[in-house]
Amino acid sequence: MAILVTGGTKGIGLAIARRFAKPGVDVFLNYRADTASADAAKAEIEAMGARCWVIQGDVGTPAGAQAVVAEVAAQTDRLDQLVHCAVKVIAEPLLTIDPTALTDAINLNGTALVYLVQAARPLFQRGSTVFFLSSRGGRTPLPNYAAVGAGKALAEGLVRYLAMDLAPLGVRANCVAPSAVDTEALRQVYGDRTDDIMRQSAAANPSGRNVTDDDYCSLIEFLASPSAAMIQGQVVFVTGGSYLAA
Repeated sequence: MAILVTGGTKGIGLAIARRFAKPGVDVFLNYRADTASADAAKAEIEAMGARCWVIQGDVGTPAGAQAVVAEVAAQTDRLDQLVHCAVKVIAEPLLTIDPTALTDAINLNGTALVYLVQAARPLFQRGSTVFFLSSRGGRTPLPNYAAVGAGKALAEGLVRYLAMDLAPLGVRANCVAPSAVDTEALRQVYGDRTDDIMRQSAAANPSGRNVTDDDYCSLIEFLASPSAAMIQGQVVFVTGGSYLAA
């Protein structure tokens, strides 16, 4: 089995990579700039018995996505899981964001999913799955989250169209949307308020706690299995009952 996780050397992406890392599995972790975190993630995944490659590159451009997938293709002729977790945060209101930076963020946080799927299509097998990591901010406006939330809203729409195109190939595409997880990206949005936000989130959650890595990783593991063969083009929230809506 082979899995590619963009933004896979930290946070949610690394947690997903850990879940699939087993002896005999090829794990490809894409990152943009933090080489120290990439090296640490590689060592951790290899200690679990998997083969691991770290691939530096910006998948927010078609050429960047193609280059990353080309490095995967140099090591394997199949890709069972493609997980897009890479994110660019601009913690500003839309009225003040630099338009060029906003465009770059929307590309990485949304459109890059298409760039990656197009590049990876020759590696997909029947049963391969594509995942996009979304969030509540893709549907509910949150302060200083527009650059991320708008991109995620775009990607949720793209997943529905990708699902329709991939289904005849035996390939699935779905979104998984955990509630607040304490990641570097979240701390870029909330800064010094992050710890308070996490405490408030846990206290307000009907389940009495915040989501853990195991909660959303277990869902992804199920959606990647043959048991989920007919689940296509969905956005599945993992929230413990927070912010429920029709």
